[in-house]
Amino acid sequence: MRTARLFGLIAIGMCIVTLSGCAGQIADLQIQNDLQQKRIAALTTALDSKTLELDMLKRQLESAGGLRDAELEVLQSEIAALKEDIELKKGLIASMQAQLLTTGAQLPVELTNQLEELATKYDMISYDSERGVLKFESDLTFELGSDQVKGSAVSAVESLCNILSSEEAKDFDIIVAGHTDDAPVARAETRAKHPTNWHLSAHRGISVIDLMIANTITPDRLSVRGFGEYRPVEPNKANKKGNAKNRRVEIFIVAKGM
Repeated sequence: MRTARLFGLIAIGMCIVTLSGCAGQIADLQIQNDLQQKRIAALTTALDSKTLELDMLKRQLESAGGLRDAELEVLQSEIAALKEDIELKKGLIASMQAQLLTTGAQLPVELTNQLEELATKYDMISYDSERGVLKFESDLTFELGSDQVKGSAVSAVESLCNILSSEEAKDFDIIVAGHTDDAPVARAETRAKHPTNWHLSAHRGISVIDLMIANTITPDRLSVRGFGEYRPVEPNKANKKGNAKNRRVEIFIVAKGM
């Protein structure tokens, strides 16, 4: 009897240690993500500043009719250096962003199976079972330059909400992350609502969580992020012509509190 009781106490102690370890790992990951987000924010501010400086130099070059050859050469050299610096910063931001949103817990087999079935049912959805990530193609989910969810995509989000409301999914939170390509927001009516790709990506994420809240997912389980053009999955075409594969909304299913 004493032996059985002893083993029982040991088992309980091991469970407590395991749970404490998991909680500690999640807390550590949250701290790392927060620090990484601050680094990304600082780098993005620097990128914006360099982009403005480049635009000023380009305008200066366009109106440089009276400059001597040596002065033009200096100006062109400064522009080339700025372009190189901007591309380096964009690459660094993309690399740092790729290290975020990778803290999801292992999903139950039943939940994984349901998500895989959902992805086979809808052409606009793909599912990465290793990361617990659903990807919605923006061109099939939204109208061009809009954050309004298409009617054909509403039923897909509703089906996802049915899965996320299930017993298997109730202990997981959801992060909705919007992405665009590098094509700038061009139409005036679009810019009035979404001044930049940052805005458009975030607004699309918000539209998805609004729809999820309307379909029984409680707000405390949801968060949204907008990455704009800075986390491409494939290279964009030259001269800011974009790439459809970079226009997407990703839905991460993560451990509670992430």
